[in-house]
Amino acid sequence: MDSNLNREPELQSSTSPLEDNDNIEERNQNGEAAFSSAFETAGDGDYLQSPTTAAKLLRMLEAATSWQSRLTQMQNSDDVFDANDVAVREAPRTKRISASGAEQPIQYPDQPREFNSRLTKTGRSSLSHSISHSSSDSNSSGGSDAENGDDEVCPRDRQQINSKGNRDFCIKNIKLADFGRREIQLAEDEMTALMALRKAAHGEKPLAGAKIVGCTHVTAETAVLFETLTMLGAQCRWAACNIYSTQNEVAAALAEQDFPVFAWQEESEDDFWWCIDRCVNLESWEPNMILDDGGDMTHWIYKKYPHLFKKVKGVVEESITGIHRLHHLSKAGKLCVPAINVNDSVTKQKFDNLYFCKESILDSLKKTTDVMFGGKQVAVCGYGEVGKGCCSALKALGSVVYVTEIDPICALQACMDGFRLTRLGDVIRQVDIVITCTGNKNVVVREHMDQMKNGCIVCNMGRSNTEIDVVSLRTPELTWHHLRQQVDHVIWPDGKRIILIAEGRVLNLSCSTVPIYVLSITATTQALALIELFNAPEGRYKQDVYLLPKKLDEYVAGLHLQTFDAQLTELTDDQAKYLCLSKHGPFKPSYYRY
Repeated sequence: MDSNLNREPELQSSTSPLEDNDNIEERNQNGEAAFSSAFETAGDGDYLQSPTTAAKLLRMLEAATSWQSRLTQMQNSDDVFDANDVAVREAPRTKRISASGAEQPIQYPDQPREFNSRLTKTGRSSLSHSISHSSSDSNSSGGSDAENGDDEVCPRDRQQINSKGNRDFCIKNIKLADFGRREIQLAEDEMTALMALRKAAHGEKPLAGAKIVGCTHVTAETAVLFETLTMLGAQCRWAACNIYSTQNEVAAALAEQDFPVFAWQEESEDDFWWCIDRCVNLESWEPNMILDDGGDMTHWIYKKYPHLFKKVKGVVEESITGIHRLHHLSKAGKLCVPAINVNDSVTKQKFDNLYFCKESILDSLKKTTDVMFGGKQVAVCGYGEVGKGCCSALKALGSVVYVTEIDPICALQACMDGFRLTRLGDVIRQVDIVITCTGNKNVVVREHMDQMKNGCIVCNMGRSNTEIDVVSLRTPELTWHHLRQQVDHVIWPDGKRIILIAEGRVLNLSCSTVPIYVLSITATTQALALIELFNAPEGRYKQDVYLLPKKLDEYVAGLHLQTFDAQLTELTDDQAKYLCLSKHGPFKPSYYRY
């Protein structure tokens, strides 16, 4: 760097701040004398010969001398301002008229001075965060005041009861119910397809007799699904599939309506499994349907209560992790009920995985790290539908995106879309952000994180929290600093730090709000899959994993077209005959790739 940048300005005084006052006075006297001499012998120019100009310059000199004297006095005094200084004199107080008609000054309470004096660097950081990130401290904005009184006590250790006297639930704070109900009503306005299902059912109850135990995210959107299933005749009990994504106010609203829900935000691992067990371990109630997101409920029943599978008609699974578990059981001959794979349905893949992640990846990173994406180098691990959505969003904001992929077809798609295909180890030292989108395990391991640059952001957009080897970071030589909610600094002995978001759990559902419309598509798919499995005649589905029937996929899409006032073109009889299709669908074979 040019050394000239470090030079002092030529006109800046070289006097040290610690120089004594005598030296300062001596310099001032010398400077005053030099100035006067120069003024008196300054040539014959009209400017200096003007008496008006000369008088102004003399007044300026006198003011400068007076101010220097004042500075010397303040250096030897604790008072910064003179009480008689007109410039800083106290403004006249507003007056009020007493009953007798006399003017009285309004007395204001003294403002505490501790605020500024105690506002340390840490305090300013916390204050700044509380102002600029208040909306990201939870998945929704309100209700925090009502929660504060119960934050110190684990919900498991409190006696809870709703206004109707029901105790069959465990949540953070029942006082948040009214706020949660407004959140649910807001979601209902966007989830038009589920509302249409409610109306289409009318007096029919396609899920009458169904006892559904669920383990999904507990948010306003899934609450609309829960209540829809109840209106269709089902009895439900629910736990959360993610310890961070639960909206406490929504759980309170469900509990207030006698919905057995066991979930709160920031559960411990022990709390997580306890909540799942409370849904299942009930003497007078046995489930006959399972709605899962990640396979945790299915795994718990298989491990702890295998006898319950004798009455279970089927499992509906939403995530790739849960699907992998079901396929593993199927190949081992241990899957004892049929299952529908919602994750690989067209509506889930294209809308939830692609469009949802495309919007939420940016929102999540902004809320947690305040990062600017332009020019950032980002490694995205996996180019499935989630990876495609993330890469598209990041590229649009000017990021340099690298893709890692094991599938040559997805890899070719990445190359054709303009992304550089590489291995993570080849770029790990230079990238600013690493995002996993694979559903696999140990995609980012300790070896990778040891090589990352200082300040690298590490997060996961895949379903499983095993993609980033967080366990390897919990060692004595590494220090963890909790920066803000869902954000941790992991610090190496040499001072290098990485930014880990949500401890490797799914980023957008832990740190961001969710587009309601997209979740409406997934929730409607789940509801139809439950209806299909529950009402299927004996023998239609074996003990295996199935895709959602194409006809139901198209039905879900058709319900959501109504939002756009869209008009589908209908085939003529001659056209339908030519294509060998029904005029009412399905319009594509099961092997068709959209």
